[in-house]
Amino acid sequence: MSTSPPIVLNVNGIEVIYNHVILVLKGVSLNVPEGQIAAILGGNGAGKTTTLRAISNLLKGERGEVTKGSIELRGERIENLSPADLVQRGVVQVMEGRHCFAHLTIEENLMTGSYTRTDKAEVARNLEKVYTYFPRLKTRRTSQAAYTSGGEQQMCAIGRALMANPSVVLLDEPSMGLAPQIVEEVFEIVKDLNTKEKVTFLIAEQNTNMALRYADYGYIMESGRIVMDGAADDLRNNEDVKEFYLGVGGGERKSFKDVKSYKRRKRWLA
Repeated sequence: MSTSPPIVLNVNGIEVIYNHVILVLKGVSLNVPEGQIAAILGGNGAGKTTTLRAISNLLKGERGEVTKGSIELRGERIENLSPADLVQRGVVQVMEGRHCFAHLTIEENLMTGSYTRTDKAEVARNLEKVYTYFPRLKTRRTSQAAYTSGGEQQMCAIGRALMANPSVVLLDEPSMGLAPQIVEEVFEIVKDLNTKEKVTFLIAEQNTNMALRYADYGYIMESGRIVMDGAADDLRNNEDVKEFYLGVGGGERKSFKDVKSYKRRKRWLA
């Protein structure tokens, strides 16, 4: 008899306000089971990045704060912990836009991810493991990050997170600015890390089709709220998701102009 995996990350009804005025998240709740890939899906401004930053407590730099609700890691409330404390507990975020240190080599960038660790032998083993999953990085290990491709920098950013030996990785917009072939390569590696290394992922992504191909579960956000959630396969086959996010609903593909002016059915936000 199969049992459901335990919930490693629980977000319960959080609200986030910026500058003491702007309400961005409006009661967001989601669960991430251990050893699975969950995806937060939606367009620009939906609240995906804010949700990840609320979990990793990176809101303060943008004058944001969680004003209601709770965030738990394995049953322990974490919304008041510092980002450094969260890294120590195994929660690491890969930022949107990669943010590699341009003047450092690929290997130096990777090593910055291990700053909380003291066992040098274990760090060395981790580095070789990262190179196993990202062989392209090993080839470019002595190259300055500024002179590598966007795909290589995305791989470097993920590899740097892995150097902290995380149990949960928050991955923000991994497909941004990358060619489709590279996006697929990145997602294949994420799936391998999930399957073989048992790393849990929470991914914020606009590329709904790609995310639902690799995720176990999805949450669709609009205007700071979760408007639909379900198993990834169920969402891929849902007529509303097909129409509004995959562009294949209604039996015909709408033009961009039609999509912009199309009035969504009321039941979508019910």
